[in-house]
Amino acid sequence: MQVSTIGIDLSKSVFQLHGVDEKGDVVLKRRLRRGQLLEFFAGLAPCRIGLEACGGAHHWGRELTRLGHEARLLPPAYVKPYVKRGKTDAADAEAICEACARPNMRIVPVKSVENQAVIALHKVRDHLVRQNTRLVNLMRSTLAEFGVVAAQGVPGAEELKAVVRDDQDARLPPLARTALTPVLSELGALQRHLKDLDLLIAARVKKDETCRRLKTVPGAGPIIASAVAARVGDARRFRSGRDFAAFLGLTPKPHSSGLKERKGRTSKMGDRSLRALLVVGATAMIARARRKEQESDGDELVFIRRLLKTKPARLVSLAYANKMARILWALMVRGGTYEPRRRRRATTHIRVADRPQRGPGTAARCDA
Repeated sequence: MQVSTIGIDLSKSVFQLHGVDEKGDVVLKRRLRRGQLLEFFAGLAPCRIGLEACGGAHHWGRELTRLGHEARLLPPAYVKPYVKRGKTDAADAEAICEACARPNMRIVPVKSVENQAVIALHKVRDHLVRQNTRLVNLMRSTLAEFGVVAAQGVPGAEELKAVVRDDQDARLPPLARTALTPVLSELGALQRHLKDLDLLIAARVKKDETCRRLKTVPGAGPIIASAVAARVGDARRFRSGRDFAAFLGLTPKPHSSGLKERKGRTSKMGDRSLRALLVVGATAMIARARRKEQESDGDELVFIRRLLKTKPARLVSLAYANKMARILWALMVRGGTYEPRRRRRATTHIRVADRPQRGPGTAARCDA
């Protein structure tokens, strides 16, 4: 059986295979259990294998590559147009096989075990942050029913926690205080877990040379540096920094026809968590730019202040997140660290009357 390309529809326990030869004729239609997959491909000649980039796809990509095959991970959104009709495992496997054979199809690189371990750290951290936000909102809404309201942010949350802990505060009934006590204990446990994860990520950033260089970008701390290095991998697969920003969903979504070019809102494609981290870093830079201007401020703060004069803050945060993504791509591809250009001092302009006169046959010269 001369199989050239095989599409696999992944599942938890059952996998559907669809294979074609060099001419495109169907030569393989088979369903395998999870334990039979590697045994089947171990006895098959090396070929091109397409898989949707979903849960477990990187594991199977590494295993199939180890057996000598060429594993290609395809974005599910790019496979969907090749599904002819209906939703079955056989139709999905056929669509994956067809999309894998396209010469211009975009491929998702197979991640290493180390990078996936770092991504697991960020996934758990993101879940804990969202869980912490839910619990704080629960405590805030419950206390608001009794007229206890505090400002938004961490200081306001700490003020509400103090109200719950204070048994002498008559604003909160004892029964409501008893109901909120488990929320306080769970918040404390979440804070300890988040601190431990942040220490693990910071320790890895210190050991990784790429993360140390990415951390030098204004607005990109250890969290962003670690997430970008782990999720992006080889940045050379992007032709430019703009392609990388478009991959993150930080560029306008075009809707053009003919000679009329229209640009809509940001596409919001790509990795949602990575885009959110960049926007949060850009928002922190906006808060820094709104403070008192100093002589040591770099070009990035001048860039933000100039946009804030005519644009809303949310738009500026996306603009600087786009710029940050381009800088990160340049550092990953070209190496080196970020070196901000400090603002030059205002130069003294020489008046026309003070300039030396041009003599006949002499070159024009002006010594500042």
